[in-house]
Amino acid sequence: MAAAMEWQKIGLDAVEKGLTYLDEAAKITHPPDPKWATKNDVLLDLDTMRLRDFGGTGGGIPVIVDAPYAGHSSTIADYAKGQSLIETLLDAGLGRVLCTDWKSATPEMRDFDIDKYLAEINVAVDELGGRVMLVGLCQGGWMSAMYAARFPEKVAGLVLAGSPIDTDAGHGPIRKLAHEMPLSAYQEMVEAGEGRMPGRFMLTGWKNMHADQQYFGKFVDLYEHIDDRNFMKRTERFESWYENPIDLPGRYYLQAIDLLFKQNLFAKGEFVGLGRKLDLGAITCPAFLLAGKADDITTREQVFAAETLLGTPRKDIVSRLVEGGHIGLFMGSHTLSNVWPEIGQWLGKLGAKAGDTNNGPDRR
Repeated sequence: MAAAMEWQKIGLDAVEKGLTYLDEAAKITHPPDPKWATKNDVLLDLDTMRLRDFGGTGGGIPVIVDAPYAGHSSTIADYAKGQSLIETLLDAGLGRVLCTDWKSATPEMRDFDIDKYLAEINVAVDELGGRVMLVGLCQGGWMSAMYAARFPEKVAGLVLAGSPIDTDAGHGPIRKLAHEMPLSAYQEMVEAGEGRMPGRFMLTGWKNMHADQQYFGKFVDLYEHIDDRNFMKRTERFESWYENPIDLPGRYYLQAIDLLFKQNLFAKGEFVGLGRKLDLGAITCPAFLLAGKADDITTREQVFAAETLLGTPRKDIVSRLVEGGHIGLFMGSHTLSNVWPEIGQWLGKLGAKAGDTNNGPDRR
């Protein structure tokens, strides 16, 4: 009888575990929208973005974190308490830290182009006194570099983290896909999205780069850790960011694919932004370059090409190659603990040297 009761308990426990697993699998497949981890105020609400102000504690020139606008929420820059790039920069004592919160494209935004985004970054910079330091993450890096090339006098320092500056450098899968897949295929996806590039299309592409893990492995991991509440919380948080892609304006997206990744016009000095050809050599401010050894989205070669393309003297360029992949550059605990504090201190010294006291009130 005791043995029978024990087997019955094991059976009930298995059923309960199975039901819990199904509930968690549903949560990570259709999670709620991601949230900002750090208190902030919306300083500007523009057509393309909300400029979020996280305040700060010191003086110097404001720092704008230019979050990626490549299909996922900008909250990757402020992922979680204790795992936030924004929080790390604030802890470094910077005077004022802000972040671009890019909006998902509505049907009315389908014809927004790269110039539209550059123009609204310019509005944000002017709102902050006309001179800032830019921290560009992934796509936000090439956008920040474009802005610095167009308005070099307005950028006192430039951080490029996982940012493809020379898209022909290296042999990454994104470079290969951009060159092998005809432009007409991208145009068809935009047409299917009624003038927008749907985030769900891009999400499928990213998942297919690691299909075994995305369609099978992560669900096995979920079942094996179903009793580990901390694992569940970490998984739910990540999937709320990963499984909620945002849409991009079709015109902007096709420009990026054709002019930047297929033709590499920006690195060649032939891309026209806000009426002028953008020359990376016009950027002479100090620069910090950050790349991941295992980054298969933006290879180290694409980032470190900036060493020779920027007009910045070599002695004023800092380059760091770190362990990990692409997303880990922005929210990985190792990089946040060992590299971003150094970047924060580097930015702080630049801001203090510039002597700009236009940092505004403390909003932290």
